[in-house]
Amino acid sequence: MTLRATAFVLALAGAAISGYLTWVHYAEVEPVCTGISDCVKVQNSEYAELAGISVAVIGLGGYLAVLASLALPGERGLLLTAFLTLVGVGFSIYLTYVELVVIDAICQWCVASAAIMLALAGVAVARVLSEPPQSNDGVQ
Repeated sequence: MTLRATAFVLALAGAAISGYLTWVHYAEVEPVCTGISDCVKVQNSEYAELAGISVAVIGLGGYLAVLASLALPGERGLLLTAFLTLVGVGFSIYLTYVELVVIDAICQWCVASAAIMLALAGVAVARVLSEPPQSNDGVQ
């Protein structure tokens, strides 16, 4: 599987998790949890929204933006994907910190999303480093 295809599969998985959490948030239902984590406490915390927007929606938007960036050809697409995923990792780190230190609870879905975003960023950076830059003068 190519790095681009790997990134596509990871972004789809992240979008599926974020989509599920978005549905949970707006349907006001309890998320499915293993019992090891406390997804309900995380989902019901004041940190489940940022500026009135569900963090699940923000995550979904991020994963959809990554999917769109994967469709862009050339160096701009590579760099945009890397940028979006690195921002996503930063946001995931912030949210994980809030879960651990402020809320004192972990959501398994949030951890899975953070792990996917971290893997996605690794793949995106690997793509940037492995694909040679294109010349702008038309000479290859």
